[in-house]
Amino acid sequence: MAAPLLLAAMPALGREAPADLVDPFVGTLADFGQLTPAAVAPFGMVQLGPDTDPANHAGYDFAADRLRGFSFTRGVGVGCGGGGGDLLVSLRPADASGSALMDKHSEHAAAGYYRVRYDGWLTAEATATRGAGLVRFSVARAGAVVLRIDAQHSYAKRASAAWRRVNSDDLRAEMVAGTVCDKGLYRLYSSSRVTLNGRPLHHALTVTDGVASLALTVRRGDVIELATGLSSVDEDGAARVRELELGHRTFQTIAAETRAAWNAVLGRVMPEGPRAERALFYTSLFRVFQTPVEIDDPDRRHRENDGSIARSPLEQTRYASWSLWDNYRTQLPLLALLQPERSQDIARSLADLYMRGKAQWATMNEPFVTVRTEHAGIALLDMRRKGITGFDAKAALKGMVADSATLQRDTPDQQIEAAYDDWATAQLAQDLGDETTVRRFSAQAYGYRPMWRSVFQTPGADGDIVKARGLYQGTLWQYRWAPVFDLDWMVATVGKAEWLTQLHRFFDGGLFNMTNEPDIQVPWLFAAAGQPQATADLVRTILTQPMAHPYTNAGKLARPFVGRSFALAPQGFADGMDDDAGAMTAWYVFASLGLYPLVPGEPWYAVTVPSFTRTTVDLGRGRRMTVRRVGPRDGAIVRADWNGRVLADWRVEHRALLEGGVLTVTTRPR
Repeated sequence: MAAPLLLAAMPALGREAPADLVDPFVGTLADFGQLTPAAVAPFGMVQLGPDTDPANHAGYDFAADRLRGFSFTRGVGVGCGGGGGDLLVSLRPADASGSALMDKHSEHAAAGYYRVRYDGWLTAEATATRGAGLVRFSVARAGAVVLRIDAQHSYAKRASAAWRRVNSDDLRAEMVAGTVCDKGLYRLYSSSRVTLNGRPLHHALTVTDGVASLALTVRRGDVIELATGLSSVDEDGAARVRELELGHRTFQTIAAETRAAWNAVLGRVMPEGPRAERALFYTSLFRVFQTPVEIDDPDRRHRENDGSIARSPLEQTRYASWSLWDNYRTQLPLLALLQPERSQDIARSLADLYMRGKAQWATMNEPFVTVRTEHAGIALLDMRRKGITGFDAKAALKGMVADSATLQRDTPDQQIEAAYDDWATAQLAQDLGDETTVRRFSAQAYGYRPMWRSVFQTPGADGDIVKARGLYQGTLWQYRWAPVFDLDWMVATVGKAEWLTQLHRFFDGGLFNMTNEPDIQVPWLFAAAGQPQATADLVRTILTQPMAHPYTNAGKLARPFVGRSFALAPQGFADGMDDDAGAMTAWYVFASLGLYPLVPGEPWYAVTVPSFTRTTVDLGRGRRMTVRRVGPRDGAIVRADWNGRVLADWRVEHRALLEGGVLTVTTRPR
């Protein structure tokens, strides 16, 4: 039954589109990325995909061959036990028990589409829109089957689940579950329609222990579809989402529209190079463009994180589902560059968190699956300085000032992170002309310096111990480089020559950890300190070569995992490396472009050798940026120039990129 869809989704001969290069199976094996092949639209609430036994945090493990069913929501590569898993649906033979045996050879996934055959004679396909999902079950022989929809299913703690209506024409549920790490709760409503061969059934479902079930007798060739809309507001909102985004259009039509949406966002970046490299690039960008998510119903209503219902102004969209501790460093800055129009609404949504009294993790009234919101102020400062100015900066500043008093400052890493937040508050106050706040928060920000000198300047015997002195995730050596907002002071304090010596020692001694965020900026510090070749060599190794990965979040491995940090394979990341809501895949995209936002909050990028000979970026409004490499990828760096002007300090301003032009990095054979 899948052939017509696949034919409809194929581009014309010789015109392979970006979406055709996306491999949703990358990062779906065990603890290598914590990702899922679920069908999803760009920045969509719905991630409709398979739940396997066993599973990773996103409900799926590529190595598993047992299928539990399909659920509608997931966090994107997040930690703890994951988040989401709402509304698990399955279709099984009436006499079946346990999980279903999958035909792994039949399994296929693409941008916005998933398919698998199971139980020998059933095939399931899934596609999704922003707020709705469609599962299609095709039957290869006659028999008795049972459709089950489990409202209790969740990857975190299920607080409550209630069926509000159990008619197959409009099956409605209200679900409340824990957010990621069970730090708060989110509330979700669903409205589903069941059809057989495109016709409504008009049947009541039976509910037992939170599972709604419907027994059916089917013939060979029958098709059963479950169309579901989700809303953060109420049941009627979920029904409107279903009718507007799915309606009675065919599965093929919806899947083709979602594929077209992916081509529209991915196609703004066009790298030139080997197919495998372009495929990993677009697969990474595919993950970057999945978070945060658009939560507005068709009438623009949404739930706020205080539980109230609000309505977005015309031509604005509310976003939710945050993992800022992870992705403020890379993913949000990449959206500011590649999706500046969308970033206006993302910034408004972040600023509104401050206006309502932002929690550091999650509230008890979240509108959707979320993780944590630390460093939102740094993200707002960064976006505003990059021309994303459509939010109320004065109100955000007031919220950032209030938020500072709630920050933890007990451990060395907490003191550095709080200092970065205070620095961002001082910088935004400076941009707004609030000198009193500038003085107060500058002093508060730089107050971490005595601690840094005593703890980090020369790490002691516990310098390579994960979680030493109460660190959250990482070692003293990894956190010592964290105050990038105060980079000049750190270099001056240590002395430039000694600073570079210590940087080399850090990498030569195997102290670097690419599997977690605290030190992922460190390879770029060489370029900032005048050694661009060291940065280029390190970045190329990380992007292309197997390397030792000795660290996990819990400790140091007796034997390091040796392998690629990023790969076009189900084992797509190093062992224990979560994508963390696009944080790591955004690092990959930036590194492939030869750019890196070394100091979020300052609108410039460190420059290194790009992976591709040429990448063209559509910046909107008729402007284009081209990144070129002239010479071998593994060559010696000669120079970098922007529109012919040599970049002596190996950095380029965001404002210059937005004006359009050509960034050229020249190398020569070594």
